[in-house]
Amino acid sequence: MSSEGFLKEMQTIGEKFLLKLQKLPKADPVEIVSFCVVLLFIVTVLVLMIIACSCCCYSCCSCDGRPDRRRRKIQVRPTAH
Repeated sequence: MSSEGFLKEMQTIGEKFLLKLQKLPKADPVEIVSFCVVLLFIVTVLVLMIIACSCCCYSCCSCDGRPDRRRRKIQVRPTAH
């Protein structure tokens, strides 16, 4: 997908979202609740992705961007008798 197609698709989704928000005060209670559930799901997924990415980045690199050498795994070999 080209960048122009992606931007057009995002604009279409944004317009649909704004139209849905504008119609929300006149909507049925069931529609309001379902919209809130979907919105909560999207926000939860985004927050979990941000947490996962930040934890992964923190475990690979220290705060200054250098790799943390202390967390390197050491292989343990069995001793011969």
